[in-house]
Amino acid sequence: MDNLFLPRVARIAAVRDETPDTKTFDLVLRQGGEPRDFTFSPGQFMELSVFGVGEAPFCFASSPTRTECIQTTVRRTGVLTDAMHTLAAGDEVGVRGPCGNGFDVAAATAKDLLFIGGGIGLPPLRGLIWNVLDERDRFGKVTILYGARTPTDLVYKDELEEWARRGDVEIHVTVDRGETGWTGNVGMVPVLFDRTELKPATTLAYVCGPPIMIKFVVQELLMRGFSPDSVISTLERMMQCGVGKCNHCCIGHRYVCRDGPVFTYRQIREMTE
Repeated sequence: MDNLFLPRVARIAAVRDETPDTKTFDLVLRQGGEPRDFTFSPGQFMELSVFGVGEAPFCFASSPTRTECIQTTVRRTGVLTDAMHTLAAGDEVGVRGPCGNGFDVAAATAKDLLFIGGGIGLPPLRGLIWNVLDERDRFGKVTILYGARTPTDLVYKDELEEWARRGDVEIHVTVDRGETGWTGNVGMVPVLFDRTELKPATTLAYVCGPPIMIKFVVQELLMRGFSPDSVISTLERMMQCGVGKCNHCCIGHRYVCRDGPVFTYRQIREMTE
């Protein structure tokens, strides 16, 4: 958009419960033309405001290949997200963005792709997954590994089943603790590595989830032969302005909001050394 400091008004078209504390919002821009006029890349984020309450960054959970609306998935964690969860279809919010850099979809062409998500870390990957599936012929093998604390905490349950039914996707799901009726895998996300065949030389790995999960997943990937440049993740930081002006998200010489939130593991390692 022309002015990153000026929010656009978006109408909430639909709200869906993902878990007891997480909802997905479908947003349609009220001003500035059709949704297709608002372009973004998977992995970028928006600054979303609840009028009279405040503003915070949220990832795009939808793919730019689908222009009917913009989607974001929000877990209740504080004042602003509590306010978000009181909103319903027909209410309005403010949207600034898109902000940051996203996943390089072009660089993934002809590659095998491995998506590894933990808990609420799946939403930033969901946009890229649907981008890949909507242009499936461009890419090699697609594998999704996903875990959450319990079956109740799994987001996008219908889509997980849909991906499992596809013949062109391999998916494995696990939970830390099973519940009554759960017959799937139990254990942390790294237990899923032994359930799939990986080819590090031809594969890009996309990782998003809690910091402790990312730490152990990256260690596992490097041990299995992935290079630091082929492991790609997103960083969470106390972002505010979204454009590299307030210094809240500065790590070394980089700003997470402007230079990220998508980084290769090599870049992350250089930033934190």
